[in-house]
Amino acid sequence: MAQYDYDLFTIGAGSGGVRASRHAAALGARVAVAEERYLGGTCVNVGCIPKKLFSYAAHYGEDIAHAAGYGWSSAARAFDWRTLLANKDREIERLNGVYERLLRGAGVTLLRARAALIDAHTVEVDGRRISARHILVATGGWPVVPPIPGAELAISSNEAFHMDALPRRVLVVGGGYIAVEFASIFNGLGVDTTLIYRGERLLKGFDADLGGFLAGEMENKGVHIRLRSDIERIERTAHAGALRATLAQGGELEADGVMYATGRAPNTRGLGLEYAGVNLAANGAIVVDANFQSNVPSIHAVGDVIDRVLLTPVALAEGMVVAERLFGSGGRSMDYEYIPTAIFSNPNIGTVGWSEAKARERAGDIDVYRTTFGALRHQLTGSGEKVLMKLVVDRASGRVLGVHMVGPDAGEIIQGFAVALKCGATKSQFDATIGIHPTIAEEFVTMREAAG
Repeated sequence: MAQYDYDLFTIGAGSGGVRASRHAAALGARVAVAEERYLGGTCVNVGCIPKKLFSYAAHYGEDIAHAAGYGWSSAARAFDWRTLLANKDREIERLNGVYERLLRGAGVTLLRARAALIDAHTVEVDGRRISARHILVATGGWPVVPPIPGAELAISSNEAFHMDALPRRVLVVGGGYIAVEFASIFNGLGVDTTLIYRGERLLKGFDADLGGFLAGEMENKGVHIRLRSDIERIERTAHAGALRATLAQGGELEADGVMYATGRAPNTRGLGLEYAGVNLAANGAIVVDANFQSNVPSIHAVGDVIDRVLLTPVALAEGMVVAERLFGSGGRSMDYEYIPTAIFSNPNIGTVGWSEAKARERAGDIDVYRTTFGALRHQLTGSGEKVLMKLVVDRASGRVLGVHMVGPDAGEIIQGFAVALKCGATKSQFDATIGIHPTIAEEFVTMREAAG
């Protein structure tokens, strides 16, 4: 008789948990997954997928306006928020079903309930205790709204996907990727949008040129940006539905909605980790080693709950490492260098590798190639929209250390260059590559003069 009910018990059916569970089952393990909310986790339900759909929606108004420069005329633009919500919800429901079929098809037992640890090998689900040789925690993260007076009047990105109606005016608080994405979405859907950030520039964790350039382009598109500003309190006004935000630096702003995008915290509260003796970081993240094992040998964690790189493909890769190590050959490892990412602001950002500042710190002597220009598409639209493209190169070896872009389809373009950087491509190899003309992407292989 088996010592444990399962070989692997996973708490959380998001990207990392599902991938680890499916692969472990394929390797012959007896696997169960518990999920109390929705299958697919943050990405499918209140993250990447619905956000990208909203981003597409926000671009259409601008695209229709630009079409006039190409001879197209159309009736007055009209946008229906309820239609977008209904169509988005239908797609998310479809994806929830895909995740369920993938798990069940792999032979994984799916428990639609909350699970919490009792000890190093036991979880409790709906009052029933289940034992497992290994436990994987993949519960993701949760938005954080600072505890200011009136914080209950604000929403986070979670609620933004389910609003009954679009606000006429909105304040988006934050300077990271979620903040700039939602500011672009609201603005593109016709909402009077103000982005408030306490820092000196947007996207502080990225190459410095990206945040500054993006801010200028967003302002040109109609977003009001207030840097070095923070909200001290929020209160209702005498006007129905309106809110007043008092700024810590002085002054007030009125809006019909306030959305905070000021960070996410690891979702570890109430999981019973303390009963198993699992070490947590100050922010609640589970502390794991290179193999995603906690200080308790039977308990592992992947994804946003370990607070390393908060990206869906990273969680997927981490889940594969765990499954292979526990039930396979153990040959997989996780490499966090040269992970590409995209920000679906308007305009988009795509980036892979080191920022200029990081390269100067680590490599010392570098060359920087930078160009800004108006893309061919906008020569007939009159929009004035610009593109930024940047290469960071190690001077001694010629290796390209970073590729950065602000412009249309930046994520699609950067994905290919991520392969090149992973393979150790040099600037001379970029130079020897024939560009595709006329495209924006060809600029990455035609930049010849270093800017510094």
